[in-house]
Amino acid sequence: MSQPGFWDDAERAQKFVQEKKLCFQVVDPIDRIAQLVEDGQTLLEMGADDPSAVEQDLRDTGQKIDAELERLEFQLMLGGEHDQLNAIVTLQSGAGGVDASDFAEMMLRMYIKWASQHDYEVEETDFQKAEEAGIKNATIVIRGPYAYGRLKAEQGVHRLVRISPFDGQGRRQTSFASVEVVPELDDSIDVEIRKEDLKVDTFRASGAGGQHVNKTESAIRITHIPSGIVVSCQTERSQHKNRDSAMRALRSKLYQLELARREEELAKFYGDRGSISWGNQIRSYVLQPYQMCKDLRTDVETSDVDGVLDGDLDPYIEGYLKMRKDVAKK
Repeated sequence: MSQPGFWDDAERAQKFVQEKKLCFQVVDPIDRIAQLVEDGQTLLEMGADDPSAVEQDLRDTGQKIDAELERLEFQLMLGGEHDQLNAIVTLQSGAGGVDASDFAEMMLRMYIKWASQHDYEVEETDFQKAEEAGIKNATIVIRGPYAYGRLKAEQGVHRLVRISPFDGQGRRQTSFASVEVVPELDDSIDVEIRKEDLKVDTFRASGAGGQHVNKTESAIRITHIPSGIVVSCQTERSQHKNRDSAMRALRSKLYQLELARREEELAKFYGDRGSISWGNQIRSYVLQPYQMCKDLRTDVETSDVDGVLDGDLDPYIEGYLKMRKDVAKK
């Protein structure tokens, strides 16, 4: 990276930057633990004559080592084939009418806030607003080390219970939204996509965007006819760039579909997903009559639902990864 001309090829340079970040994800925790152990040895030498003088410092150092070991153990759980890659996250409103559309937008905000807390970059590639409030669906790409490895825990149907702000009678409403997470694959992954299997539509990008957006059909929607998978992108001014982004998303989803057929792990999600409604949820967010957010797979729960909706997802992600690790051991 220190070589002259490193940034002349921005795309190549960015790949090196991402590789560096991945390396530091492994090296940094080990370096911190080694430094803490060295600090502890120094304290032991200093307290050889009077142990009580360094006892509290040793306890503090020990707690820091335990905390770093826990973080390192979590890092070891992110050992899947594509866990280190960026994540393509698609949200879609389900049963529940306007409340479901509003819930989908709340979740979009939740994942953007979570990404910000981890210094991840977020790119919005598709966004369809609902008629009254919220969104019908949206797709974002979250870029950073192990984004997919973490966010794969979020895949499934999510349920919200609250007093509806859209109900004039103030009744309690249950609504649903789904989250689909796939890794963003690069061109090195070979996925066969035949041109005759694709239906490509162009349309005008929605939302404010100036004269170019209003007059030019730069947005792209691609339907893979054999699988029924639909991807779209409308954020770039160039139709060519939108097509490239949509094809990357399609390649990723087709690859995941093939893995599902092999492993049967995601087969239910893609093959028999069920409706985005009651009985299929993985997590419940209850705002009334009490406050609770509970993951039905891991039993991880908290009464701080507002904190979760503000991006505090790590306890749920860690709980899911630990559950997967325990299942793999069995």
